[in-house]
Amino acid sequence: MSPFPEQALIARVVQDMKTWLERAVIGLNLCPFAKSVHVKGQVHYVVSLATEPQALREELVRELTALHAADPELRDTTLLMAPLCLQDFLDFNDFLDEADAVLDELGLEGDLQIASFHPQFQFAGTAPDDITNYTNRAPYPTLHLLREASIDRAVQAFPEAEMIFEKNMQTLEELGHAGWAALKVGGGQPESETMPAADAGKEKDAP
Repeated sequence: MSPFPEQALIARVVQDMKTWLERAVIGLNLCPFAKSVHVKGQVHYVVSLATEPQALREELVRELTALHAADPELRDTTLLMAPLCLQDFLDFNDFLDEADAVLDELGLEGDLQIASFHPQFQFAGTAPDDITNYTNRAPYPTLHLLREASIDRAVQAFPEAEMIFEKNMQTLEELGHAGWAALKVGGGQPESETMPAADAGKEKDAP
């Protein structure tokens, strides 16, 4: 761990993620269901200081268990950010299989599910700089823990939920790279915690 104070790093990551949520996810309406839980303070932010996947796995176990036990009115969803781990998207993508295995081991499939975001996220078949990849890009590698019941209610309230993906693609294409840059939601690390960029030349598969 670098000399950069842990608490300052945690505070920065949480602020970056809140800015991303407010300006990109909610501001661009990439997820029509996000505003409600954000306004109600039902989003739980957890910054992992893990530097290895096994340590992150252990934290994922804790956070899934905690979310399942929590009152949904107080904690509807959890964002588990890993600013010091799985910086390469291929490594992160591989870890998602492990995350699903954790759900199965805990017996929480059907109750909770895990979505994912990454600074280098890339849909299969797209170029690294394809603007549509930004629908799933966040400042840090992030595991989004969601309640199945909340998803079901949201889908019922939004009858054309299956159209969200296509609408998001159109929104990003109209926004363009300059528009995304203007949002200033890239986050990033302090100089002492600079994250290596994923190899843009590698072929990556979408989660």
